[in-house]
Amino acid sequence: TLVGRIRTVEKAVGRPIGILADLQGPKLRVGKFANGKETLTLGQTFTLDDNPEPGNSTRVYLPHPEILRSVEAGHRLLIDDGKLELKAVKSDGKAIVCTVVAGTGISDKKGVSLPDTDLPVGALTEKDRRDLDAVLATGVDWVALSFVQRPEDLAEARKIARGRALIMAKIEKPQAVARLAEIIELSDALMVARGDLGVEMPLEAVPGIQKQITRAARRAGKPVVIATQMLESMITAPVPTRAEVSDVSIAVFEGADAIMLSAESAAGAYPVEAVAMMNRIASKVETDPTYAGIINAQRSEPEATGADAISLAAREIAETLKLSAIISYTASGTTGLRAARERPQVPIVALSPIVNTARRLSLLWGTHCVVSPDAIDLDDMVDRACRIALDEGFGKPGDRVIITAGVPLRTPGSTNMLRIAYVGSDVQARG
Repeated sequence: TLVGRIRTVEKAVGRPIGILADLQGPKLRVGKFANGKETLTLGQTFTLDDNPEPGNSTRVYLPHPEILRSVEAGHRLLIDDGKLELKAVKSDGKAIVCTVVAGTGISDKKGVSLPDTDLPVGALTEKDRRDLDAVLATGVDWVALSFVQRPEDLAEARKIARGRALIMAKIEKPQAVARLAEIIELSDALMVARGDLGVEMPLEAVPGIQKQITRAARRAGKPVVIATQMLESMITAPVPTRAEVSDVSIAVFEGADAIMLSAESAAGAYPVEAVAMMNRIASKVETDPTYAGIINAQRSEPEATGADAISLAAREIAETLKLSAIISYTASGTTGLRAARERPQVPIVALSPIVNTARRLSLLWGTHCVVSPDAIDLDDMVDRACRIALDEGFGKPGDRVIITAGVPLRTPGSTNMLRIAYVGSDVQARG
């Protein structure tokens, strides 16, 4: 299986690799046409109805009664990723009479998007439920939920997952943007899915929405992924356009935790080159002299908890004393999440005795994950942290690191300790 192959690579490279499974979500499509396709005219009347007969130039079957019942006069229906725009004139629950507003071509089984309609359907279809059971059985770390409209959409996926994987909400509908704060609260991470978002909302609004979602996720301390068409031209070309390079760099400057390739690596002619290019762009941005200032300007105030205060202090101490790394012991992943939320200008090394936790944390901004057995006591924890920092290339003998952990050890979510230690030396300074 693909998951098995990834785990083989994980073992070969010697570091945890997180796996994200992307569920398809509800796909709404028109039926078939007698001639396979039709050319409409602007301003004409066109009807979508519950008649399963093949369509023609005046009507087509819409096998989704929930749409027929929900669309109201004035609502837009976008066909084939917006290539054809219809506007509902009237609807009686069995047929939607529309006017052709833009575009003229329509053909069999094209997708339907409804930017103005709140559909009474969940984000999980029967196929999604089967797929979710299957991917959970393979041991994936994250599950991305497509076409989330409301916070309740996350509840069913979380109930099925039962903690076996974390849930990422894909923001690709106007209804999700409108209820973003509630969705963030119930999700483990967010994805800015710009493809469908750009169909259902004006294209010119997407960059601002991307920034809004990224900042909201950062304020909440939740990972955020920017996806879709980042290096689209590399599906067929060995190098990206200048605009694509700029697009990727903007996502990095905004402080996204991850940037994602889709067709470029899944079906493109230059998958390795696309990944290498994405990595080069991100690495270059992170060495830009303006990068730290931009990231710091977007930082939010920590919550009034001891654990958040510890994470903030770790960042400030690391940057003030020019330490080589922040080392976070984390069983549940909470300490690693809090460290990444602060966007420190030094690497974060997340040490966890639980391989699943380390895999999940591999998504986080600036975080290098290492699976390490539980420390016996505090001294063993410090020695282990310094040794791993040295072995993993995050410090050389004489460098200092700052360690965050929860005491007593092995108590999830109890981050309450800071300690400064010297790499490759028995001399330790307490902090």
